Amino acid sequence: MADDKVMIIMTSGPDTPRRCATPFFFASLAAAMEYDVTMFFTIDGTLLLKKGLAESIFPKAGGKPVSDFIQDALDADVKFLACTASTELHDLTPEDLIDGVRMVGGASMWQLAEDCKTVLTF
Repeated sequence: MADDKVMIIMTSGPDTPRRCATPFFFASLAAAMEYDVTMFFTIDGTLLLKKGLAESIFPKAGGKPVSDFIQDALDADVKFLACTASTELHDLTPEDLIDGVRMVGGASMWQLAEDCKTVLTF
């Protein structure tokens, strides 16, 4: 049912670290509020899913790395979907990605968005 589905489209990546924590925070918060949350990663957002990379990205000097926010979202059962065209753009294979990521075609984003109550883009 669309009343409880939320999708967050993540396009921001390592070049914009200040934009990288909030989407995961919002995803975790929505999951805690019992929404069914999916994050769809495309463009440079897909790079955040590369093993080891998010540990080196800090939205705030002296703060937590993006990897902590990613783990919080995964622990909250947020679904992570990586656009296959975006992974190809960055030469990423499924083995390059963190655990818990499913690769899907770009058309999946449109199908999911249609079924969601809320869609946010970062």
